[in-house]
Amino acid sequence: MTAEQLVQAAERMTEDAVSAALVRDTKSTDGFWLKSSLSFFPNSKMNHLSNPRKDDGTIAAAVRKWRSPPEQENRPGVECVLCGRDSVGFYGKVDVPLAESNLYRNSTPRGQCGTALCWPCLCAFHALPYGCRLTGGPSIALHSWDERFMARTVSRRVDENRRLIALEKPSAPSSRTREVLALHALRRHEDRLTAGVELLVFSNNNRGQTLEIQSMEQPIAEWLRRSARVPERRRGFRALLKAHVRDGRPGVVGLARNAFRSPELIVGACGRYMAYRPGDTKRREDIVELAELCLSFVVEVMHVKQSEVDQINALGRQLAAWFVAKGSAGELRKFNATLRDGRRMRHWLRRTNLDALLDPKKPVDGPLISEAQFRMLFDPEEEQAWLHRELLIVALSQYLHELEFDPTDRAEVAAEIADEDDHPEDNEFIEGED
Repeated sequence: MTAEQLVQAAERMTEDAVSAALVRDTKSTDGFWLKSSLSFFPNSKMNHLSNPRKDDGTIAAAVRKWRSPPEQENRPGVECVLCGRDSVGFYGKVDVPLAESNLYRNSTPRGQCGTALCWPCLCAFHALPYGCRLTGGPSIALHSWDERFMARTVSRRVDENRRLIALEKPSAPSSRTREVLALHALRRHEDRLTAGVELLVFSNNNRGQTLEIQSMEQPIAEWLRRSARVPERRRGFRALLKAHVRDGRPGVVGLARNAFRSPELIVGACGRYMAYRPGDTKRREDIVELAELCLSFVVEVMHVKQSEVDQINALGRQLAAWFVAKGSAGELRKFNATLRDGRRMRHWLRRTNLDALLDPKKPVDGPLISEAQFRMLFDPEEEQAWLHRELLIVALSQYLHELEFDPTDRAEVAAEIADEDDHPEDNEFIEGED
């Protein structure tokens, strides 16, 4: 911003604060901006408890004075703690969120003047609500060290909030969770993401300050952004959302939660979705492309070596050939049930390996599983053994669909599974409607 633009922005924010203060009642139909201010600037001239007893001129004058830089003779003569410019004053909770919890002192301690800030840095704190998703309670903000992502994301949010201020009402109720809001921002970003993303949910009110930070590292943030946008990954990404549908909730909710909280669960969700649809010809292309998308995830995000992926694929191909020869969906379900217990899977593979070698029909070429593959899945010193087992289910399912696995008991097994349809919110996400 130029100096002139900063002056214009500060004046705009001041007039918005005056308009909100003159409403006086946070429960009024046009009191949302005033209500939101309680979580940013408690006890300020904008929302002081005495305002209902004051006339419009007195309130407006007090708000404008609060939002104006002090006269030169009243400035402290010290540097701004954030940028080193000459500060214009010391500021506390009325202007600056100070602490994340009421377990800490969220006010200026006795004997301390407050935080020394220059005028531009103070204006940045005053601008904070414009860049947040406002709920009337805790506010939601995104942060990243990728400056292009931040510029575009914040710009969109500022435009939306200015529209809501002009309408004097909150945004329409949304079922999107805080994590889903972050995924929508990633999906809309056109360039490669160069840094991770942090999701901040906070409140600076007087009834219990809060700050919750959830972090998404750059590899998964960029993988999600690209997977949601690139046309050649579109079918696989749609299937990825379907794999996360639970209890009627859209898949984007489950995917967003896993991306922020437990990225490793994404592979398991894909594996279960694929394995529980043996012989499902309607979803064959979806599942094959989901498998390819999942493989890109474990390489780009989980940093599994390509040589290990190749070994898992080879084992999945052998297992697929064995299941096709058996022609039983029930057998596949039994194997899939061993995923949660490494000892059961180890026992199943060891026994089935011998059965395959002794079978006169020779359903597979050579041993079902090699020594190297066995170590990858079960060696106690292999840190990613659990991930290799999850990935095996994905590879197995992919090859079963490629081999057009059509077991005789497919309909019986499929009837036991409650299939999930496309969720409207997932379709909205895929199409990029915000």
